[in-house]
Amino acid sequence: MGDKYYVTDTSLSARFPIYTRANVGEVFPDPVTPLTSSTALYEAELGWRDAWVRMGAFDADEFPPDDFCQLGVQGGYCYLNASLIRLFGERAPGLSWQTMDEQFFGAQPGIPPYEQMDGDVRPDLGEKIGATFAWVFGQHSLSDLTELTDDRNDTKALRDDRPDLSSLSNEQLWARFLEMVPWHRKMFGHHLFTTYMATVPVGAISAVATAVGRPDLIMPIIAGIGEVDSAEPSHAMWALSRMPLGSPQFDAAFSAFLYEYGSRGPNEWEARSASWETRPALALAAIDRMRVSPDSADPAGHHAQRAAEREAASAELLAMVAADPATHGQLAAAIACSKAWLPGRERTKTNNIRVVHEMRMAMREIGRRMVEAGVFDEIEDFGFITKDEMPSFLAHPGAMSATVRERRAEYMRLEQLEPPFVFVGRTDGPDTWPRRDAAVANGLTAGDVLAGMPGCPGQAEGIARVVLDSNDPFALEPGDILIAPITDPSWTPLFVPAAGVVVDVGAPLSHAIIVSRELGIPCVISATGATRRIPNGARVRVDGSTGVVTVLELP
Repeated sequence: MGDKYYVTDTSLSARFPIYTRANVGEVFPDPVTPLTSSTALYEAELGWRDAWVRMGAFDADEFPPDDFCQLGVQGGYCYLNASLIRLFGERAPGLSWQTMDEQFFGAQPGIPPYEQMDGDVRPDLGEKIGATFAWVFGQHSLSDLTELTDDRNDTKALRDDRPDLSSLSNEQLWARFLEMVPWHRKMFGHHLFTTYMATVPVGAISAVATAVGRPDLIMPIIAGIGEVDSAEPSHAMWALSRMPLGSPQFDAAFSAFLYEYGSRGPNEWEARSASWETRPALALAAIDRMRVSPDSADPAGHHAQRAAEREAASAELLAMVAADPATHGQLAAAIACSKAWLPGRERTKTNNIRVVHEMRMAMREIGRRMVEAGVFDEIEDFGFITKDEMPSFLAHPGAMSATVRERRAEYMRLEQLEPPFVFVGRTDGPDTWPRRDAAVANGLTAGDVLAGMPGCPGQAEGIARVVLDSNDPFALEPGDILIAPITDPSWTPLFVPAAGVVVDVGAPLSHAIIVSRELGIPCVISATGATRRIPNGARVRVDGSTGVVTVLELP
């Protein structure tokens, strides 16, 4: 296979050589399928470039015209180009490559420091970025970001206007999938633009708080903002958990829930993955864990507490710089615009996921028919056919049965491996990667601490429950400390019954961490190896303000 280890593998950038699984490992925890790599992933690459150019950070000709650059796939696994993201931090006034690492990536063992290269320094682009940032500070609420409201309405209309998929031919279903592709590029471009604009207020708040010796105020100030679309399912699930299971009230409300939030689920950027609409049991499992929780676990109450703490922390930090009008004014503007850009980031993701889900639903209907015809073994086998192969496949389905099975078998082999977290240039092949179940870590004992990063402020004590699969959360009891490997939206409803959360990976601007701050659950992120080192059943203390987890008693 040469340098291409799996059919999904892409070109890599020589100009921007550092790639990381940080952040994207939460988005694509498993290998990427051939269909996703050849359609949605490449459109995401183009959308990302659109965002870079829109904000003034790069010229369009800095990217190769027909190859991947910002994203890359090696051994089936998706990577982010850390070099590009760091360069944005260096070009942007008030930011740095360290700022980007801290906000987006968290701990990245083995990543080298930034080294300036020819072409990196661009004062002309710095001026463009500065003008964009000045505009950012003028947006003070989510309603000010009218583009995102329009996108929400447009993507909801895609669901409302979904035809009866069972009445369409296979070719018409494929055409509907392709109709969604330009939407995906547009929504992803808006998502990335908003994502980077969210770094502006967070960076300004962090700089002031650190300068006055109060970094502990950063997390409270960016918590409890409200209007976070991706937190809405948890609130809706809580309401469902208070209704009698199987009652007409519950059934009607759950149907409405699936219509509104059915696009969400584990690994939701991957069209092959199940969603709450395609597998309602996933949502019911989370509702079940909430059902046994006391009323005091209501996320609305936690949010109100975090909102009050946000106001108090903001007032305290502003008072500390009152004698410096320039700093005070900048800080006040940053706090104000954070109320637009942090929830805005989550709105753009929710909008984009609706598009991915419409792609998913069209392909699942094709998959269902192929299973009935004996062509596929599973509905999800549609994911193992590339965009270029699909027209020929639809004309002669049986001709690719062996190829699909071979690709699925290789996908399942890769799924068991642990890819390198960071690489420069390119990776060694998957044959050199360890199996996930072979990882060895030194277990913690009573009195030991594990240092991560602050995710959501607050302290909690409870029994550690190591949950590796969000589809099977039944070991988690109310008041437990959830120890999880990642936290995509399928995990965040499990935050509600938990007293606290510890995650192997993550960064302050990870999607699920923003949600945890809205739900008000103490959370520690980037606690490397937590799921392997914290004994299941141990009593632990989580300090979401400092990022420290302490083992109090062994089981």
